[in-house]
Order: sequence, then structure tokens, then C-alpha cells
Amino acid sequence: MIPLRDDNPTRRPAVVTVAIIIACVVVFAWHFSLSENGRQAFVYSLGFIPATLFGDRELPPELHLVPAEMTLFTSLFVHGGLLHLVGNMLYLWIFGNNVEDAMGHGRFIVFYLVCGLAASMAQGLINPGMALPMIGASGAVAGILGAYLLLHPTARVLVVIPIFIFPYFVYLPAVAVLGLWFLLQFINSLGANPDEPGVAWFAHLGGFIAGMLLIPLFKGRNVPLFWQKGR
Repeated sequence: MIPLRDDNPTRRPAVVTVAIIIACVVVFAWHFSLSENGRQAFVYSLGFIPATLFGDRELPPELHLVPAEMTLFTSLFVHGGLLHLVGNMLYLWIFGNNVEDAMGHGRFIVFYLVCGLAASMAQGLINPGMALPMIGASGAVAGILGAYLLLHPTARVLVVIPIFIFPYFVYLPAVAVLGLWFLLQFINSLGANPDEPGVAWFAHLGGFIAGMLLIPLFKGRNVPLFWQKGR
């Protein structure tokens, strides 16, 4: 099931959402303009490696571009492939504009980074000795999904469901789309080996939960959560 768009209008342009997408695309183009060795060095230099923050591992001097603490944020703009980038940016584009609209531009930037931080920490604390780099915006985007769920659970989302070779288009409520997304992350996390490379399922869960917990603090004063509407 792939979301394509929602029918939820906004009051103001999503300038920060667009800026984040542009930044991720620019970093991706820079990353893949490098040689194969250069791309690997790029990921190790800017990706988040739990062992360098929680353990005693240190990067070689030529890879130590930023402090380990900064990689909690730089890693959010690095992606490992085109599908990785497109998937994250699609979810950000569909759901980020309404969350940004509910907060305002400045608070949305802070919210995005804090959710990304929470996601990275959730994955890193599962295996603090992991020496593989974590990259991608998915943890921060997961925070946006958690916030959207509490803001607009009944909004309609157009999704495409592949049935054999045929695409099936249907509108579903956001609570179904995002609830299923979270359930799949949880199920996959149960069988995940944190010592092996792959999807950072715990980062997705951590980011989503952080978004749900933080949205009451970051939303505008006059913006209701779903249970406050109609009062």
C-alpha cells in the first residue's frame, strides 16, 4: 500500500517541508556524484554510528568530519539509494505540510529535528555498540506520521494497492493508513537483528511515538487534536 496524496488542505505554504525535501535531494545528488569509495566515506562520515557516541569506537581522522553528536542530525539528510530517498520524501510531502501548518514554520523545524533525534536514539540504544552507520530521514518522517495521526485521523488518503500486476486505487482514512504503517514497523522489529545492516525499525517506532508525544506541545494554541474538535 503506497500513499499518493491526502485531501487535507492547508492554510499556508509548507516552505520548511519543501526546503527539507530540496536539501535531501541535493545531498543525495552530491553523495552519488562521488566515487564508490567516496560514497562509502560519505556515509561513515555523516551517518550516525551508535558505537562512536555510546562506545569507545573512533572514526579514522579522514572520516571525522563532524562530532559524533552532530551525526544524529546530519544522518537525517543522507540516503542510501533512490528508492530510500523517494519513499521518505513521498511520505514527508503528503503528511508534512499539514503538520507544518498546525505548528508554524519555526516550531516545525525543531519538531522535525527532535523526532529525528528521538528515532536515532531509540535505534542506537537498542544496540549501543553497533559500528554500522544509520542514515535516512525515516525516523523524523515517522514523527510527522505520529503527529498527523493525532491531528487528522479521519482525513482521506489516496493509496495504491498492487493486486498481482494491477494497481487498485482507493481512499482510506489516515488512521487506517498510518495505523497499518506502525503495525508493520512493530511486526518487523520483532524479528530484526540490530547487529545486521537493514531497515532501522526501532528508529521508525521511536520517531512515531515521539511525534505523538510532542504534537500537543508543538501545535498552535488554536489547533485542536482530534478528540478536541467540535468542543
